[in-house]
Amino acid sequence: MTIKRALISVSNKEGILPFAKELEAGGVEIISTGGTSRVLEEGGVNVTGISEVTGFPEILDGRVKTLHPNIHSGLLAIRDKEEHVSELEKQGITPIDLVVVNLYPFKETIENPETDFAEAVENIDIGGPSMLRAAAKNHQFVTVVTDPEDYETVLQEWKTDGDVQSETKKRLAAKVFRHTASYDALIANYLTEQTGEQYPETYTVTYEKKQDLRYGENPHQKAAFYREPIGPASSIANAIQLHGKELSYNNINDAEAALSILKEFGQPAAVAVKHMNPCGVGVGDDLFGAYEKAFEADPVSIFGGIIALNREVDKHIAEKMKEIFLEIIIAPSFSQEALDILTEKKNLRLLSVTLDEGGEERSKITSVHGGALIQEEDNKGFLDADIQVATEREPTEQEWEDLKLGWKVVKHVKSNAIVLTKDDMTIGVGAGQMNRVGSAKIAIEQAGDKSEGSTMASDAFFPMKDTVEEAGKAGVSAIIQPGGSIRDEESIEKANELGIAMVFTGMRHFKH
Repeated sequence: MTIKRALISVSNKEGILPFAKELEAGGVEIISTGGTSRVLEEGGVNVTGISEVTGFPEILDGRVKTLHPNIHSGLLAIRDKEEHVSELEKQGITPIDLVVVNLYPFKETIENPETDFAEAVENIDIGGPSMLRAAAKNHQFVTVVTDPEDYETVLQEWKTDGDVQSETKKRLAAKVFRHTASYDALIANYLTEQTGEQYPETYTVTYEKKQDLRYGENPHQKAAFYREPIGPASSIANAIQLHGKELSYNNINDAEAALSILKEFGQPAAVAVKHMNPCGVGVGDDLFGAYEKAFEADPVSIFGGIIALNREVDKHIAEKMKEIFLEIIIAPSFSQEALDILTEKKNLRLLSVTLDEGGEERSKITSVHGGALIQEEDNKGFLDADIQVATEREPTEQEWEDLKLGWKVVKHVKSNAIVLTKDDMTIGVGAGQMNRVGSAKIAIEQAGDKSEGSTMASDAFFPMKDTVEEAGKAGVSAIIQPGGSIRDEESIEKANELGIAMVFTGMRHFKH
């Protein structure tokens, strides 16, 4: 069964004129609508207007033009079913063999911050999805194309075989339903946001493929990277890779962790991450000083890690970072001198990421087998906490600064989490242990002699006084933790006994 009649109605007119000309040259009748019809006619293609097919004018500012039995019967008729063929003949309806449709630019419309609600609604396509779905349902007999990337394949198979191959038709039909599902998801999410409903009865999400990955967490696992169609600019999904090897699955996870921590800081900051946990964080009056602190925090673990910085990377820092093996460097920008230095390392990945975005409320989705957990992102910080000094001694000015740093970092460390800080840098990180005192011991061991006079941050309360005792042995001078345990008083008494200042925040930061 060859293609004799095609319906073309596209918002994205890329490549449509040469495609239509090839069809016409092969004897195909072209039916078209509105703006598409004008483009084709101006390009010299003979077009049958949609009103000639329906016997009805395009009305309501074009809202109604293809919603007609002469169109949908021509798409949905089963060509090898005698009753259907007879019915078409009786009604004087000619079948449509090829549908080329892409939809009103709803995504592009709502991406514009100046778009109002009425304009957004007007860009919800009705006729387009109806034709696409009808043609895709009947793909055994109708070829349906929604992506200009597929024009060439359709033409080549049609020219070679006289029709499009069955497997291609099926693949294009599946692509149509993915496309319309994604389109509807964007509309559903936009309208839901307008109502303020946070957790509706169904939760629709859609992602666009950014790239195939060589493998997942391990070489035997297949993987791909997808991004939100309208996602935040300040994200790894929208980062610009300036140099280096293609990102891996683990690279992306680690880079996301580094960027999340970096967003906590307004002053010059450097974050080193290994296996999604920070191994070094430093802040300072300038970026070079912040980087040196992040490096000194754990010069062993930073090897093969990821560095994220919140200011432009200059020649001075680039020369310093070049001295060690790093997987990725993330920054808002790189000077040309810095690029010249760092691109000498062929495999080093350099990512430019926007950092000046506001603190938009967003949801975080975590998959579980057969379902998903959805929650607000943990974007609460020190200013959102209910700060109370629980002990007799209050922190000194420097202790306050180090406590704030620890509190910013600890919420990004896998629970149970303990972070030691001193002089505007982390000096010990204890992550992911089954009990809190175990995490404290790891952080203290990593800090070594630096723990004397340091501060400690805990992501959750102390269920007993043992963590305070370990802190005291290591010379920790101040602690910040949520409080709220029924045995808080034991920890407070122990802190008073050891001369440790302890601050309660009233806010937990579990990260599983």
